Amino acid sequence: MVVVKRMDIQIIKANYHDEKQGTEIAELLNAYASDPMGGGKSLEKEVKENVVKELAKRPYAFSVLAYINNSPAGLINCFEAFSTFSCKPLVNIHDIYVRNEFRQHGLSQKMLDKVEEIAKEKGCCKLTLEVLSKNIVAQSSYQKFGFESYELDPETGKALFWQKLL
Repeated sequence: MVVVKRMDIQIIKANYHDEKQGTEIAELLNAYASDPMGGGKSLEKEVKENVVKELAKRPYAFSVLAYINNSPAGLINCFEAFSTFSCKPLVNIHDIYVRNEFRQHGLSQKMLDKVEEIAKEKGCCKLTLEVLSKNIVAQSSYQKFGFESYELDPETGKALFWQKLL
């Protein structure tokens, strides 16, 4: 006889003023930063201690948390921006992370559903995100959700994500 443990999955919009959720956001973000796809380095102590306080100061920021059997399993951090070409807000998905032990349960899709629901409530025209070129697993998940590379016209090429550290 095979015994299947029931999985209770809960997806919520985080409350930055809830101490427990704030701790979970910082822990999940640190786990993501420590993952090879997040850079492979733990966050600085100051970042871990202050990131949620700083997010709470920004009315255009929101996070989505996933729980499996009441254990924090996944995180998405988002920021509202503005599309000048559409004259509407958009949501940029800045961080997406699912703990290793909770992967293969469709959490990223469920969290993205919640982000899309929130974006539609805000009247947004689109969701955006960045993904590393060699993170094929994430790319597959995003494509499954409906994301595709961005281009205005094939003649001008696909958009690239660049940075300049300050």
